[in-house]
Amino acid sequence: MGSETEILWGLLFGSIGLGFFVYGKNQKAIVPFVCGLTLMVFPYFVSGTLALLAVGVLLMAIPYFIRL
Repeated sequence: MGSETEILWGLLFGSIGLGFFVYGKNQKAIVPFVCGLTLMVFPYFVSGTLALLAVGVLLMAIPYFIRL
């Protein structure tokens, strides 16, 4: 992570990921659990603000479209 913008987006996606993670764990739902875990980890590996936004929005949308 380099810029302040990427750090703030990473913090936001990590916080949302924590919510998905806790929800998935409590409800025993695999899709929100995995998406939450991925949302918390992926900002460390993705560089570039646009890529960070694209991956984050995609990961946040997955639990709404895939219900298992």
